[in-house]
Amino acid sequence: MPLIKSISGFRGTIGGQAGENLTPQDIVECTAAFGQWMLNSSDKKKIVVGRDGRISGEIVSALVINTLRSMGISVIDLGLSTTPTVEIAVPLEEAGGGIIITASHNPKEWNALKLLNDKGEFISGQDGADVLALIEERNIVYAKVDKLGYYRRDDSYIGKHIQMILEHPLVDVDAVRAKGFKIVVDAINSTGAISVPPLLKALGCQCVLLNEEINGQFNHNPEPLKENLGQLAMEVRLQKAKLGIAVDPDVDRLVFMCEDGEPFGEEYTLVAVADYVLSKKPGSTVSNLSSTKALQDVTEKHGCSYYASAVGEVNVVAKMKEVNAVIGGEGNGGIIVPDLHYGRDALAGIALFLTHLAHSGRQISTLRKTYPDYAMAKTKLEYSADIELEKVFTMLKDKYHREEINTEDGLKINFEDGWVHLRPSNTEPIIRVYAESHSDVIAFNLAKKIVSDIGHFV
Repeated sequence: MPLIKSISGFRGTIGGQAGENLTPQDIVECTAAFGQWMLNSSDKKKIVVGRDGRISGEIVSALVINTLRSMGISVIDLGLSTTPTVEIAVPLEEAGGGIIITASHNPKEWNALKLLNDKGEFISGQDGADVLALIEERNIVYAKVDKLGYYRRDDSYIGKHIQMILEHPLVDVDAVRAKGFKIVVDAINSTGAISVPPLLKALGCQCVLLNEEINGQFNHNPEPLKENLGQLAMEVRLQKAKLGIAVDPDVDRLVFMCEDGEPFGEEYTLVAVADYVLSKKPGSTVSNLSSTKALQDVTEKHGCSYYASAVGEVNVVAKMKEVNAVIGGEGNGGIIVPDLHYGRDALAGIALFLTHLAHSGRQISTLRKTYPDYAMAKTKLEYSADIELEKVFTMLKDKYHREEINTEDGLKINFEDGWVHLRPSNTEPIIRVYAESHSDVIAFNLAKKIVSDIGHFV
């Protein structure tokens, strides 16, 4: 099983050979490199640590915390928490960085260290490269015994996070409370179980909680996609609930289920929230190049400007700052509300969406019908190491030179009836191919056509 060291952090599977999996040696090595990078670049000798509900989380957390303390770095341990909560805590604690112990939507055998800077944002590509270089150099300095870092446990931050959301000017607590929504929540045996219900309670909603035991034994594939949410769909219908909510294990992705058990669509989480935000606070929006065109349509409906970024949260955030966006995110159900913090936040997305739903007076399925209806096809294509992708992309650009082309992140071709986005994976020899159009058939055929073209070129 793999160990992946990248500019955005470190992830791998638990157990196995050191250097090839996320073993204790690798966890210590990677943590020490990040700690050294922080000490080299900041005078703040404090890091915030939090984890999701994975089986390995407690062990990984202990290794991370004690490695940092042995370097003279003090640790604020949030324990079981969420990714956006840790992001919020870093600047509030005036820390030099943060480490979130989570493999997000990956299965239970995976875990990872996600790395934050002193703003509580994912470290930049250059900072990530500097951390990787420190791993290779092994130039780590540990503290003498009377200079060890101190330790403090703080379980208050989920509450603080929720309070910040409730105080956001676009969250209409009274309007949501007046509706008394009944909501089924799939917490996928992780920290959604201790973060989503208290938020819903504060909003006056009735919460029916599924998979509430935080044991990391995910009851289903933890990625919040339609094919994994059959239990949620069934329970929404049985409970005659207003809607369903699913999050991933670290609560930065958010998807909704309609009252009839049909998915609202992960791509449309951001679309709906942006529609509401723009109705109250006009401004620019941002999503990545692989996200639905519906966000652009809704943004322009409000007379505002839409911008696309390269794939990856750090790239979305950079573009949002560049264009001063009022809302942004990714089509995987990731909502970024910049006047809260620059990170995907399912809890913030829930509060804004419920406000939108309350103001609309509609059923959630009816609200969904007010948005452009696009279909997306996703596939991938393996290629051998001797293939020069730049040449392949150049051939495609030449073939489709009459179409609108974007080369910011791989290659995106905008056709009259849809678009196709191709980008190489950062971790394996595959090309990811995404296509979108007004119908499943056209989207599938667009992707199939480009895959066929690539086959001819190589």
